[in-house]
Amino acid sequence: MQGKILIVDAIATNRIVLKVKLKRAFYDVAYAASKAEALEAVGADLPDLVICALSLPDGGAADLCTAFAQNPLFAPIPIIAIGCQEDTAARMATLEAGVHDVLRQPVNETLLLGRVRSLIRAHNAAAEWQMRDDTCRALGLAENAAGFEDQGHCMLVSTDSVLLQKYAGQMRRVLRTKISLSSASAVMQQMSQDTMPDVFVLILPTNMNAAMEDLRLISALRANAQAHHTGVIVLQTAPDPSLGANALDLGADDLMTDGFDADELALRIKSVMRRKRMGEQLRATVRTGLQAAVFDPLTGLYNRRYAMPHLDRIAEHANTTGRSFAVMAADLDHFKRINDIYGHASGDAVLVEIGHRLRRALRNTDMVARIGGEEFMVIMPGTSLSEAQIAAVRICGDISSTPFIVPGSATPITVTISIGMAIGGGEPVASKVPKDCGRALLDEADQALYAAKGRGRNQVNLGRPAA
Repeated sequence: MQGKILIVDAIATNRIVLKVKLKRAFYDVAYAASKAEALEAVGADLPDLVICALSLPDGGAADLCTAFAQNPLFAPIPIIAIGCQEDTAARMATLEAGVHDVLRQPVNETLLLGRVRSLIRAHNAAAEWQMRDDTCRALGLAENAAGFEDQGHCMLVSTDSVLLQKYAGQMRRVLRTKISLSSASAVMQQMSQDTMPDVFVLILPTNMNAAMEDLRLISALRANAQAHHTGVIVLQTAPDPSLGANALDLGADDLMTDGFDADELALRIKSVMRRKRMGEQLRATVRTGLQAAVFDPLTGLYNRRYAMPHLDRIAEHANTTGRSFAVMAADLDHFKRINDIYGHASGDAVLVEIGHRLRRALRNTDMVARIGGEEFMVIMPGTSLSEAQIAAVRICGDISSTPFIVPGSATPITVTISIGMAIGGGEPVASKVPKDCGRALLDEADQALYAAKGRGRNQVNLGRPAA
């Protein structure tokens, strides 16, 4: 299933119609007929999205959203409201309560599914970052979020300069945000600049071909590292459900289908900015925490704290899929002599260069970690025995063939490494994989390493599983 959706509507016919549309798109659907039932259902099984009628016997979509906000577990769940209400003030009150969008009956299926995909995708991404942040906090690595926020920067984008000036004038009266104007082509030309707006509002022309051309900006933004997380709101000057759904699928954060309304656009801009800043704070916290928690400060490689759980996950995945993987335990030969003869600064220089050479000799999907003083571990997922042996021999050759330049020696010094290797996975396992499966495989590689040392060092040795 693509996600869990809770439909909240007192009218059974409405629930059935929505169920048919969502089931066709392979969503898991649950029901509730009132706000009370919805809160009970969400408490029992958190959905990825709630689609709620504007009016319920005991409240409505806005009341449900307010109730969600009071529970930290419920608050992140996005809500779409559906109803026949044409009252602009009531619509704005619903959006101000935190409902992500208000769709009018009868709902266009294409637009609805586009909204559903977009909101669930954003919800899952936010949930993943939140879990990482929670892990960092549990490890005592998170920093408190900064309290100060600047006014933000919003850029209105259109080829119609007269329309841009008109909209900008109205927006400046209702939004305390820096507002600038541009065209889609100009934005794409300047995308490499250091400072990007917090939010782009892409105003689509009524001409379909011109609108499709402007939508290319969304793809360009999402593919650009500098602008990847910039907010994008698409404003349609003429309703077109297919075009709106396409904009959401391309990565737009929000969509206005019924033309320009300054108050509603200001509300949506503030909402997208708020989500963007929360995302930035989470990513910064996670990056800072992970840097301290899982990387070796000298070599920049992963450390044991990260490597062991990662090895367990790789082992579990390999035993589920039947794909083999390799584990290498590597140890520098006679490393103590380097420290004794040339000094610890030279030993550190060797370790740093070893990290560089290990990374160069491996694939992007492989993981290399420093798990002790001069001890390293390599995990190669989806790797056969022959592929792993070739890689291990290559590592030995890369290290021994080129001498190391170190600060304590006038001439480069020769360094060698010994590697023990073990192969895991290879066929699917129906039963649950033991928690210490990865640890056992590393022990096997360690034993092979000791054998390689005993046989003269600077070589690779394949371990044999215990009987």
